[in-house]
Amino acid sequence: MTAPDRSLPTPGQPLRILHLEDNELDHELVILHLEGDLPWPVEVERAEDEPGFLEALRGHRPHLVLSDYALPSYDGLSAFHATHAFDPHLPFIIVTGAMGEEVAVDTLRQGVTDYILKQRLERLAPSVKRAIAEADARERRERAEQEVRELNLSLQARLEEVERLRRIAEAQRQRLEVQARQLEEALNLQKTFLAETSHELRTPLTALLGYLRRAEREAGGSQTLQDAQRVAENMTRLVNDLLQLSRGELVQGIEMHFINVGNLVRQVGRDYGVKAQAPDVEIIGDPGRLTQVFVNLVSNAIRVCGSPGLVQIDADVRGGHVEICVVDHGPGIPDHIKPRIFDKFYRGKEAGSAGLGLTIAQQVTHAHGGSIDVLDTPGGGATFRVNLPLPDEDEDDVDDLQTVGTGDLRA
Repeated sequence: MTAPDRSLPTPGQPLRILHLEDNELDHELVILHLEGDLPWPVEVERAEDEPGFLEALRGHRPHLVLSDYALPSYDGLSAFHATHAFDPHLPFIIVTGAMGEEVAVDTLRQGVTDYILKQRLERLAPSVKRAIAEADARERRERAEQEVRELNLSLQARLEEVERLRRIAEAQRQRLEVQARQLEEALNLQKTFLAETSHELRTPLTALLGYLRRAEREAGGSQTLQDAQRVAENMTRLVNDLLQLSRGELVQGIEMHFINVGNLVRQVGRDYGVKAQAPDVEIIGDPGRLTQVFVNLVSNAIRVCGSPGLVQIDADVRGGHVEICVVDHGPGIPDHIKPRIFDKFYRGKEAGSAGLGLTIAQQVTHAHGGSIDVLDTPGGGATFRVNLPLPDEDEDDVDDLQTVGTGDLRA
């Protein structure tokens, strides 16, 4: 059975009423007392017996039921129970000629909305308005409660989803912790390897330097022996740097002097067979450490390009600094790699090294108050640009510049 529309009629819509009454005159009186006294037009369907009432209840879909208490073959309480079975919230008002007080109280106790005596029909319209208003308020309340239940279900579903995501995040956090521990172990193993390797290399390099110095004294200053000695010293310094890096330290032992950076750059070019153009410019720096910078840059460039003919060094004075560029015409460096190129142990796919040369070059450059960056070479390749400051014009005390910046150079 289809439930009736219990919502309050909108302005202009009729109030549908089902009237169970066997007396035509009483039915007309009821309509007379309703028309004009209600805020809606009324649409009244009359039934005289049980079959007609039940059929009208289903077909008329009333907003309210009016019923006589006593009919020849039916009664108001039976009609109420049928109405209550159809829709428990459908307003039901008994309109009767006579009803004892006990009977009236009993009908109200069973759920009848109200009762009106036919001698007091002036109370009918207010009772109908009150019953419809109460039914409409109940409908709105139930609708609001249903919305609250649906909202609670939605919130519960969202809370369950949040909890599910929290569990996923917790599992991901645990996996990351495991990966972090594994990475830390790998880094510790790498540091241990560097420390042990550096320590093992220092002994033969020290012996090699001793042999070269003895040979130089015996041979009387051979250029070849001097070059070999310089390369061995650079190798010794690199091994020492590896040892310091394995201990979490930066390059140490910077000793500042007035040096001709042009001579230094040209010497590196000769050692590695690359073209070097550099003016004679004096700066304040550590010649051994700066040599290490340009050796690292040039050797990396040659390794990537495969030939010293594709590498050159250009130097020039620009403002208050000297700019030295190591230019190669190799495959170049992708943009997404450039921000990491100076990181410790970072290796490009063509690196072929431990990933420390550029790190050391950056640290030494910064220790000299300079900067280093990487640019694209026009036509293809990479250009490493080193900027070193020129000395102030009033700087005349070289001894004050001989410092070891260990306090500022630790990682």
